[in-house]
Amino acid sequence: MSEAEKRIQELGKEVMEKTQELHKLRLQLPPTKVEDYVFVGPEGEARLSDLFGDNKDLVLIHNMGSGCPYCTLWADSFNGLLAYYEDRAAFVVISPDEPERQAEFAASRGWNFRMLSDRERRFTKEMGFWGSYGEGAGGDGPWPGFSTFRKNEDGTIERVASDFFGPGDTYLGLWHMFAVLDKGVDGWQPAFNLPE
Repeated sequence: MSEAEKRIQELGKEVMEKTQELHKLRLQLPPTKVEDYVFVGPEGEARLSDLFGDNKDLVLIHNMGSGCPYCTLWADSFNGLLAYYEDRAAFVVISPDEPERQAEFAASRGWNFRMLSDRERRFTKEMGFWGSYGEGAGGDGPWPGFSTFRKNEDGTIERVASDFFGPGDTYLGLWHMFAVLDKGVDGWQPAFNLPE
C-alpha cells in the first residue's frame, strides 16, 4: 500500500469519527421547547403536533420551494429513502410555497412525502432558516436544512437538533461520489429536468 493510500484510509477513518463526534455534540445541546405551530396543506391546517402521527420523533425538512433546483435534488433523494425515514420517525417537508403549488410540483416529481406550507414564514424564521443571501443576492429568503423534533409524553414539543444543507454536505452522498470522479464535481449544478 502506498503512502497516499495509507493517508486516504487514515483520513477516511478520521472523517467518520469526527462526523460521529459532531452528531454526539449536537445531541449534547439542550433541546429547545417550541410552540405548536400551524401549517397549511391540501387538507387544510395542520399543527406541528399533528405531524408526528404515532411517532415521538419527527424529521422536518426546511425546503426553499419549487424554485430551487438544489432543494429539489435533496427532496428527490428523500423520496427514494422515504420508507426508511418513516420506519424510524415521522417525515415532512415544509416550504414557503402555497399548498396548491406544492401539490403540483410534488406530483411532477413523483414525491410521496407529506408537504405543508409555512406561508407566513414565522416558523421558518424562528427556527433560524431564514436570512440574507448576501450582498447583491436579492435580499432575504429561506435556507435549506432540517430540524429534528420530539414530542414528550405531556404533549410538549422540543427541537432536538438542526443543520443546513449545501453543496458537499454529508446529507447527500452524490456530492462525495462526484468529488472523486476524474475532474471532481467539475462545475456540475442540479437541473430540474435531466436528459432522458
